[in-house]
Amino acid sequence: MKQPVVANIYLALASALLLHCVCRTEGHRPVIIVHGLFDGPRQFETLKLFIMKSHPGTHVYMIDLYDYIFSLAPLWKQVEGFKHAVYPIMQSASDGIHLICFSQGGLVCRGLLATLDDHNVHSFILLSSPMAGQYGDTAYLRYFFPKLLKSEVYRFCYTTLGQKVSICNYWKDPHNQEKYLKTSSFLAQLNGETAHHNITRWRENLLRIKTLVLIGGPDDGVITPWQSSLFGFYDENENIVEMKDQDWFVKDAFGLKTLYLQGDLKKYIHSGVLHTQWHSNSTVYYESIDEWLT
Repeated sequence: MKQPVVANIYLALASALLLHCVCRTEGHRPVIIVHGLFDGPRQFETLKLFIMKSHPGTHVYMIDLYDYIFSLAPLWKQVEGFKHAVYPIMQSASDGIHLICFSQGGLVCRGLLATLDDHNVHSFILLSSPMAGQYGDTAYLRYFFPKLLKSEVYRFCYTTLGQKVSICNYWKDPHNQEKYLKTSSFLAQLNGETAHHNITRWRENLLRIKTLVLIGGPDDGVITPWQSSLFGFYDENENIVEMKDQDWFVKDAFGLKTLYLQGDLKKYIHSGVLHTQWHSNSTVYYESIDEWLT
């Protein structure tokens, strides 16, 4: 074989390999990260580094909105704000985006997806989020309600004024369900526990995602019960009712059962992870998040 021919073959192979690498780098879907209660983008720098290391070239957006004390704003207000920030990123990503949402941010993202008729979220990753509600005497609760026991918080949360505070939008007292259903302006609607005219549209919008990833664990220390991060919650005796036994799952009120039956719902449980460590724990990332960012 003549030398110029060999050189041309090598050149063609090298060009093909280079093109393959470029395509892989440019082919990563953008990742949007939404923070939780009392924190902001800077808490997620480690998570961003994990993503950049395992998926070089990925555009990672940490939304700088409703940070820290401003995260107490009512959740529907936050949903609208994040929608304006996230939607342009979605529009510029022809192959869709991945959405990672932490703690309270998971509920903001649920509201965002429910109300966006043309979102293009591929993987929806919920990192220790109180998806079925919150009912616990934690440090966060004592910070905001220093003089109230958890059994008394409903007296504030289940009022018109209380529903203007983010924590109250997902406070779910298992001993006062009637008041919860009557006053909840966010979680009860989102989970299809109360009837409303948007329920069918919201269900269809959630089902636009390709994969729902739920991550939580028994040592979280904030999400109470911790099973709420997997859509489980207390009954009136504070016994855990798992996701598949929840009424709204059985009735498939908002699409969760459909995702489960399709095999598009993934659950991961990690022990020994505190609430503030989920987004900086390498084991959590590589075992539960990494593969869903392709």
